Amino acid sequence: MDLNPGLQKLARTAVVGTAAATLLGGTIFASTALAQERVRWQVPIAFPSHLVGLSTPIVHLSETVEAISAGNIQLRYYEPGELIPPFDILDAVSEGRYNAGFTWLGYDQGSIPVLPLLSGPPFGMEPPAFMAWHYFGGGDELLQEVYEPYGVNALLCGVIGPEAAGWFAEPLTDLDAIDGLRIRFAGIGGRVMERLGASVTMIPGGELYQAMERGTIDAMEFSAPAVDRILGMQEIVNNYHLPGWHQTYTTAHLLVNTEAWENLSDLSRVQIETGCRSATLFGFSESEWENPRALRDFEADGVNLQVIPDEILAQLEEVTMEVLDQLASEDEMFGRVLESQREWMQIHGNWHSKGHLPRSYYAPRED
Repeated sequence: MDLNPGLQKLARTAVVGTAAATLLGGTIFASTALAQERVRWQVPIAFPSHLVGLSTPIVHLSETVEAISAGNIQLRYYEPGELIPPFDILDAVSEGRYNAGFTWLGYDQGSIPVLPLLSGPPFGMEPPAFMAWHYFGGGDELLQEVYEPYGVNALLCGVIGPEAAGWFAEPLTDLDAIDGLRIRFAGIGGRVMERLGASVTMIPGGELYQAMERGTIDAMEFSAPAVDRILGMQEIVNNYHLPGWHQTYTTAHLLVNTEAWENLSDLSRVQIETGCRSATLFGFSESEWENPRALRDFEADGVNLQVIPDEILAQLEEVTMEVLDQLASEDEMFGRVLESQREWMQIHGNWHSKGHLPRSYYAPRED
């Protein structure tokens, strides 16, 4: 189509203006990148960096912030034990020995009882509901309030869906079978297991294979199927129980020393926050891709997959609510977070039950 002279001139002006803006934008970006501060942080991590959804977000975060900062921000992560033990990350960041660390918050529930609610509680929200609550429902504000006395800022940097209920040397047929079990169990679910008579221990992921193989423990939970497959638990134990009632979502956070965080420029902080949001989406998507494939592989390999019957889940929920209410009565912050989450679960549950298709629509169908 031919343009009249006036429109031709206008078009040429627009092209030239766009090109100039592009060049100017590139110059500004390059100048900003050159002027930006250089950040070189050592970041101890709690899980080996290849574990799907749990620690792969720190790899994504490191690569992303280095790219978007034009190399000015480098978060060099170190495998568990290379710098400090996995359970020491909070203390190390709080004391300023390291500027940041990447971990599961629930490891510090002994000193901060509320943390399992923020990292993976039993009979809690599913990941989409949790992320909505975290970003828009006051969850992040509560999280920062929890860590303020420790001189730490906590950035959500990963979330995955439900874990498996665990590996058992003998099938779990009823709750009586839990009495006397030596079991590795994390978070509030561990408190539930203790109330049911189990002897609960906390063992880092890297030591679980040997503990189960040697019979040091009778049962264990660690993570979702994709991670459990990497650990190789299917090689030594056959009974795998689902669903993960004890942790309906699992988060990972970048803990940052508050002084180090405040000393960063606004640009650097935004880039790290953006990297964490990207890592959260990356880890969730990756785990949702890998977990179904891992479950398929387990079934093909003859693993005895068992879905916990509704009646047992109902009993577990009853005990869980008792434990949650007790913890809320003992700790003011625990009570505040629990109330906030329960209120949102009521609102979101109404939407989920009415706005989403029933789960039966997603069940495997016969050809």
